[in-house]
Amino acid sequence: MTSPRPDIRYHLLMSRAGGGSLTNRAGFVLAGGGSTRMGRDKALLPLQGGTMIGRIAGLVRAAAGSVTLIGPPGRYASLGFPVMPDQVEGCGPLGGVLTALNHTTADWNLIVACDLPDLTPALLEDLFRAAEAGDADAVVPESEGGLDPLCAIYHRRCAAAAASAIGRKIFKMHDFLSSIQFHRLPVSDSRVLSNINTAEQWNAR
Repeated sequence: MTSPRPDIRYHLLMSRAGGGSLTNRAGFVLAGGGSTRMGRDKALLPLQGGTMIGRIAGLVRAAAGSVTLIGPPGRYASLGFPVMPDQVEGCGPLGGVLTALNHTTADWNLIVACDLPDLTPALLEDLFRAAEAGDADAVVPESEGGLDPLCAIYHRRCAAAAASAIGRKIFKMHDFLSSIQFHRLPVSDSRVLSNINTAEQWNAR
């Protein structure tokens, strides 16, 4: 397993010094999508000497103190991170959220999609600080592109709402958000939340 880059190690030290308890945090990266529009597994796209999911997992681990990939273990086990499959398949990202929240022992859980190549340590720490300072069920960043529920902090009590939504066949993340109390965290630079879905978007970077 490779060591975190220097900027990630520095941010981990700063987050430990800043008052947030890493023992009450956990991190998860969702990697269960089919990448049909990309034509290849976008999680494994090369980025900064590794893979896109590897970079994101490193950032999440630095902020949360741990990271688990949610996706097919056979596809991602070689990356050196813990991997677990979706508990309920065919539910889209919400199934991954439920898997993470059923698995966690931490109150505050950072759940991030694997296709955010410009994600920053600062945003992840801002999300945790807002969650730990408030009493909402979740903290969701909002940029000019709208809310991004797949780069957000969820309290583990949200597992019940996720299970209820899936039981009612409500799979859209924004519909799930409407069933919980969440705080919006304004993000001025929408690029940090830009996801990659197609080869054209990737090649344009």
